[in-house]
Amino acid sequence: MLQLPLLVTAQLDLVLVLVSLLSLWTRLGRLSYPSSVVFDEVYYGQFVSLYMKRIFFVDDSGPPLGHMILALGAYLGGFDGNFVWNRIGADYPCSVSVWSLRLLPALCGALCVPLVYLLTLELGFSHLSALGAALLLLLENSLIVQSRFMLLESLLIFFVLLAFFSYLRFHNAHSRSWSRYSWLLLSGVSCAAAVGVKYMGLFSYLLLLGVASVHSWNLIGDQAVSHLSVFIQCVCKVLCLLVVPVLLYVFWFYIHLSVLNRSGPHDQLMSSAFQASLQGGLSRITQGQPLEVVYGSQVTLRSSASQPVSCWLHSHKANYPIRYENGRGSSHQQQVTCYPFKDVNNWWIIKDPGRQELVVDTPPRPIRHGDVIQLVHGMTSRLLNSHDVAAPMSPHAQEVSGYIDFNVSMAAQNLWRVDINNREAESEVWKTILSEVRLVHVNTSAVLKLSGVPLPDWGFRQLEVVAEKLPKGHRSSLSWTVEEHRYGTRAWQQFVSLGVVCVGGWMMNFLPFLLMDKTLFLYHYLPALCYLYLLSPALLEHVYTHLFSSGTPRRALCVCTSAVLVSIFTSYWNFCPLTYGSPELSANQLQALKWRDTWDILYRRR
Repeated sequence: MLQLPLLVTAQLDLVLVLVSLLSLWTRLGRLSYPSSVVFDEVYYGQFVSLYMKRIFFVDDSGPPLGHMILALGAYLGGFDGNFVWNRIGADYPCSVSVWSLRLLPALCGALCVPLVYLLTLELGFSHLSALGAALLLLLENSLIVQSRFMLLESLLIFFVLLAFFSYLRFHNAHSRSWSRYSWLLLSGVSCAAAVGVKYMGLFSYLLLLGVASVHSWNLIGDQAVSHLSVFIQCVCKVLCLLVVPVLLYVFWFYIHLSVLNRSGPHDQLMSSAFQASLQGGLSRITQGQPLEVVYGSQVTLRSSASQPVSCWLHSHKANYPIRYENGRGSSHQQQVTCYPFKDVNNWWIIKDPGRQELVVDTPPRPIRHGDVIQLVHGMTSRLLNSHDVAAPMSPHAQEVSGYIDFNVSMAAQNLWRVDINNREAESEVWKTILSEVRLVHVNTSAVLKLSGVPLPDWGFRQLEVVAEKLPKGHRSSLSWTVEEHRYGTRAWQQFVSLGVVCVGGWMMNFLPFLLMDKTLFLYHYLPALCYLYLLSPALLEHVYTHLFSSGTPRRALCVCTSAVLVSIFTSYWNFCPLTYGSPELSANQLQALKWRDTWDILYRRR
């Protein structure tokens, strides 16, 4: 039977409430002051802005969870990421909610005070000791200051305290209470969060694991506890304190990479496959490019090694010196290097050794593991070559060069065998971005390798590329990945045809009038002008497509072209009255159209 009245009994620790309110007041009061960048806010604010714009970055100093928490506060305050974090002391504009930027660190700093109070009680000490510990934390100026700005220390301390409090709450709870395992799970989550904010959290995590191990060892030796209970507790501890933290730590990075899906300043630290997954940057360049590498493909080859820097196989119109500083001789052939920037000299054409043509067949013939190819440098037409000549900086390895025929009785050693390292996971066919390829020199069995040694001034400080018979070092220095890829089209032939038709047509219609001793009129030059008009757009297209590979020169060309089109339209608009005879112009207006002194404009006075 229901007994009336219904009573609810609750215990409220007024001391805990008091220290909590005081902590909130000391940490959250006037949080927007000063309304300017303080200390390391200039550092963390840059990452917050990148999160708001979803631009990829890598912070070498720590994992991403702390940055994401700061970014969450900025997001809740409507921050758009457009503030420039360039100096300490810079004033925040009115459009930036300074309070929201600093809210979450301050809130975590405030919660640390009641957590210390509760943690002291879980350790078995009195309420008076707990109050003393809370007051020490409450009145510590350094913690107050550190909590009131957009910094990470208060987040780290909060998660560390929460992890120990949760674990001790689990350990001190009654063994028959299944709800206590929720505290164990919270402890594991807090450990993962602490390490995810800063790597310093790892020390506290290891300490907690040590405490849990000692407790487990004592539990195993307790004869009063059943074997089933011991097994369940040990399994739960492994799951909650080992498996869950590892999974969550990886999950922080998953969120980081999912949010930051746009190209950013740190792209080149990552692999070509990862860069291609980001919006903009490499994905904009590689979007829609062919997947399978074929004979006639035009490619850039990026070294799989990211140390000392990411770089691409490169050549240019400069030869190795005849003799080096130490007196050793070279082949004096064209330099081949690895260049850490995107450049038109990074492009190579993959050639079938049995054919002279550099175009793609119909249908295209894919290149497979074990096929023999030649690599033709796109800008200089030199073949990638190696021979029994010591490399400039690594004399134990062979020199790699662009072959030049100096009329010396030496066979061109420019055949390379394609060795796809990851063909088991990918395919026997050479694929753009996906395949990691070793290029083995056929005549000497040496492998094309990035030595990573900078060349002297004569090599423009670019990185040395060698061929090594017994390659040493990391495997990635031996592998190359096709990053940018386009099919080799009837481009040179198309360019030649353009020159024959347009330039030849202009010459045939312009030069003869230079030899004529007669009065010439404007209409005599109009046919030649038509050929120039035919030539100009096609020439611009060729330059845009085949000579400018990066975004900046292409944008500059588009801007210049737009400026020319605007000037053409302006000229048309200004001379419309002369073209159409309407409206009627005054003498002054006609004189204004005389843009050059050599022009004669005849007009009739009324």
